Amino acid sequence: MLDTATYTPRLKAEYKDTIRAAMKEEFGYKNDMQIPRLDKIVLNIGCGAEAVRDSKKAKSAQEDLSAIAGQKAVVTTAKKSIAGFRVREEMPLGTKVTLRGDRMYEFLDRLITIAMPRIRDFRGVSGKSFDGRGNYAMGMKEHIVFPEIEYDKVDEVWGMDIIITTTSATDAEAKALLKHFNMPFNS
Repeated sequence: MLDTATYTPRLKAEYKDTIRAAMKEEFGYKNDMQIPRLDKIVLNIGCGAEAVRDSKKAKSAQEDLSAIAGQKAVVTTAKKSIAGFRVREEMPLGTKVTLRGDRMYEFLDRLITIAMPRIRDFRGVSGKSFDGRGNYAMGMKEHIVFPEIEYDKVDEVWGMDIIITTTSATDAEAKALLKHFNMPFNS
């Protein structure tokens, strides 16, 4: 069992020890508070049509996302009824979780070192998926690449969205920060 009082995630320690200094030198920050850092990571699974046909699908996605994130995921519901999609108000349609602090660094470490290398035909992630304010969004077609998911017990393979929010002012700073964390960009 880990002693949480003394345990620091590997990427968090690396950020404090080397990445901050490298970013300060690369961009010439005068103050340590100007150095970009990770703010949060939001994970989302949208069940869509499967959840409309079977309400247990959203629960299944919630359990899988909770296992991946290491904290309880929240079920997202429809805000409006849409007859064309057979969706009623308050119907569960997906699940999401927001990671901050140590869990955020642990997840990013598992994503980069374990999950991404397991993706079939992986050639890196797009370097163009920034939003203009230093936040990065990416999608995965299969959630089963994470080691927490037992492939034999999966009833449905879900795609998931991963949004990495940084305190960077520009996309260039955010990309440099994620490169220091060894994010495998293909461009």
